Amino acid sequence: MAGLTIGKFAAAEGVGVETVRFYQRRGLLALPEHRGPGGFREYSEADRWRLAFIRRARQLGFSLGEIGDLLGPAEARSTGDIVRAAEARLEAINRQLGELALLRCRLRRLVQVCEHGNGDDCLALRLEPELALRLEPETAP
Repeated sequence: MAGLTIGKFAAAEGVGVETVRFYQRRGLLALPEHRGPGGFREYSEADRWRLAFIRRARQLGFSLGEIGDLLGPAEARSTGDIVRAAEARLEAINRQLGELALLRCRLRRLVQVCEHGNGDDCLALRLEPELALRLEPETAP
């Protein structure tokens, strides 16, 4: 992979040239200093590894800032920081899942009200205080 121009480098990793440039502007990928015979910058195996790491981390939901923080420990093969970041990401996902479960309950209740209630009740999206209470999921004592 060493010696590839930006277009070939990007294509080999399944991204566009603008994605590579975006990561460079964000400081996640360095602008290669080595130039080939035609004067074009050439990307190395280390660049390829960084881009693959960035892509995997994005797929796992890490922000670009978090990825920037993780690149150093990842390159040093230090797992402690990566484990802590992954645990924090898991906690955030668990919070989101809880919020989504509550939202699902509210939407199911809205569907029930709209299907079986009167038309005024179906206008619950206004969420007047007394109507909002009727949309809250029932909880067992």
